[in-house]
Amino acid sequence: MINLFKKSLILLAFCVSNQVFSQVQAPASTLHSESLHTAKPDYPTPYGSPKIEEVKQVLGKVRGYLDAVTPTKVINKITQEEITDFSKIDTNATVYRGDFSLTSYEWGVTYAAMLAAGKATGDPLFTQYATQRMNFLADLAPIIKSKFKIAPTMPLRQVLSPHALDDCGAVCTAMIKASRDGLVKNSVRPLIDNYINYIYTKEYRLTDGTLARNRPLPNTIWLDDMFMGVPALAQMGKLTGDKKYYDEAVKQILQFSKRMFNKDLGLFMHGWVESMETHPEFHWGRANGWAILTMVEVLDVLPKDYKGRAEILALYKAHAKGLAAQQTGTGFWHQLLDKNDSYLETSATAIYTYCIAKGINEGWLDAATYGPMTLLAWNAVATKVTEKGQVEGVCVGTGMGFEPAFYYYRPVNVYAAHGYGPVLFAGAEVINLLKNKKFALNDSAIMLSK
Repeated sequence: MINLFKKSLILLAFCVSNQVFSQVQAPASTLHSESLHTAKPDYPTPYGSPKIEEVKQVLGKVRGYLDAVTPTKVINKITQEEITDFSKIDTNATVYRGDFSLTSYEWGVTYAAMLAAGKATGDPLFTQYATQRMNFLADLAPIIKSKFKIAPTMPLRQVLSPHALDDCGAVCTAMIKASRDGLVKNSVRPLIDNYINYIYTKEYRLTDGTLARNRPLPNTIWLDDMFMGVPALAQMGKLTGDKKYYDEAVKQILQFSKRMFNKDLGLFMHGWVESMETHPEFHWGRANGWAILTMVEVLDVLPKDYKGRAEILALYKAHAKGLAAQQTGTGFWHQLLDKNDSYLETSATAIYTYCIAKGINEGWLDAATYGPMTLLAWNAVATKVTEKGQVEGVCVGTGMGFEPAFYYYRPVNVYAAHGYGPVLFAGAEVINLLKNKKFALNDSAIMLSK
């Protein structure tokens, strides 16, 4: 009986083994050795070089959606009636809130990205989206200032009385870009000056001058703040020619990186707290996006021979290399970059797509090395734009955590405003890349085509 049982087990094991083998070994009648090399892979995202028109279509969907859901409108908060004559504005007036706020840092990114998309596509509707809303804010701000006392609940509080870098930097950067190109009214300049005054003279700093916050703990550096403050300073240097803004921008990047850049991984940690002896290193995707975007913005305007520029360029290249090592086979990056069981996140992927494509187009990065991964990343991002023009897979606003669960389980939502500007930026720069460089399949792999 025991021998029969053993024989049965052996027979069962042989059958299972044979079944598994048959699953991975196709019948000889359907596959031939000479055709295996060209067999079509089952890629999870589209593979290959996208067409420029396809990229434009994706951007057009996003623009169309945002134009519909972010109107420029003042209403009476009691009657809900629109106020078209600004001379009739009183203390019952408020700015109509669509799906997204016109004055948030996320929308500063979106304005700048719309300007970039307008240049890349040649479609004035992208440019008009940004300039119409900037001019609206400039027209409305002095009227609100004359009618309201400064208070947390006043309309345009972020514009008129900034309390944090989130209120200032991104919108200021977009406004300076539009002003430099002569796209907005002169009345935008007082808003720019007010923003810069807060960033340069009022934001909290450590004793060495590094931009900081006193939350969640005293003397905390947020990687996000590289972007929330530094590009605006660099842009102000370009606008005015005053070197003090360039100097401040360079100093901030180098002091942030001294504390927060892991040279071995080529990644930044999200937060640094002065009182901590050991810092938990969480390499959050979007914060790393803000960091590399900051470097791109500064390198774009800083004079070629300016002191500190070479160090920033070297840091940018090291970061790009570190990010490239963490890209997944789907084209996306993870919420926590070096944690493969954290979810795939769209906004970070879109920012990296833009920043690496920009680096190739500017000659900072090698096209043969970084071009294929950039196109893979764009193809992934494009799958997250719905027919309606909403962007899926975007992590909602995120503070700072000191354990992994906080980052792993942050929700994603199409109303997370952080995804829209990055997607527009990414598509715009990929269009520029496709105009500048040719890519094609070579031995079944996407490569730079000579």
